[in-house]
Amino acid sequence: MRTLLIASLALALVGCGDDEEEARRNAPERAESASGAERPTDDQGRCEGGTDREVSEYDTSGDDYPDVRKVFLVKGTGRLARLILICREADLNGDGTKDIVRYYNDEGRPAREEADRNFDGKMDEVTFFERGRIARMEQDTNADGNIDTKVFYENGRPLRGERDLAGRSTASNWRPDVWEYYEEGRVVRSGVDLDGDGRVDRWDRDTIWYEQRAREEAERQAQEEAEAAEGEEGDEEEDEAEG
Repeated sequence: MRTLLIASLALALVGCGDDEEEARRNAPERAESASGAERPTDDQGRCEGGTDREVSEYDTSGDDYPDVRKVFLVKGTGRLARLILICREADLNGDGTKDIVRYYNDEGRPAREEADRNFDGKMDEVTFFERGRIARMEQDTNADGNIDTKVFYENGRPLRGERDLAGRSTASNWRPDVWEYYEEGRVVRSGVDLDGDGRVDRWDRDTIWYEQRAREEAERQAQEEAEAAEGEEGDEEEDEAEG
C-alpha cells in the first residue's frame, strides 16, 4: 500500500483555461504582492507571433501587467478571414514570467501543454492530447531536469501510471520501476521492480477498494436474484388465476 500513496501528483491536470480562472479569483492578492515589483524584460513566452497571426494580451490580476497571452492564426482573407487559437500562455504567480503554455492544432484543439508547477523557470510537466482529449502526461517531480513519471489516459481518464524512482531512464530509454493502475481516478493496484530488471517483483493492492467492489457486486447479484424471484412468483400467480 505504500506505493499507492505516491500517485496524487499524477492525477492533477490543470489546463490554461482553469489556470486563468484561478488567476482571476486570486487577482487582488496577486496585484498587492506584485505592486512595485520589478518585472523581467523577458517573460519567457513560448507563443510565437508572425505575419499570419494575431496576438492578444490580458491583465487578469489588476496589476497593470499582462499575464495572459493568446496567439491566433489568421486563416482566409477579407470577409472569409477567421481566427483560430493556436497558443495560449499565462503567468500564474505574478512574477512576470509565463509558467504555462498550451499549443493547439490548426483546428483549435489542444495538442500539447507545458507547465512550470514549482515556478523555478523550468517546465516540469508536459501533457499530450489526442483529438482534443488528454492522452499522456509526463512529469519531472524531483526537479532534476528528467522525466520520472508518466500517466496514460483513456477517454480523458487516467488508466495507467509509470514511475522511474531509481533514475535509470535516459532521453531515449524509458525504464520505469513502478507501475500503477487506476479505477475511477484512484490507484487500485501497484507493481514495483525492486532489482531493476524491468519486471514487477511485488504487487500492492488497495484492499479497501477491492472489498468495496466485491460488496457492491454481491449486492447487485442479490438484487437481480430478488427481482427474478419476484417475477417468477408473479407468473405463478397469473397462471393460477387463469387456471
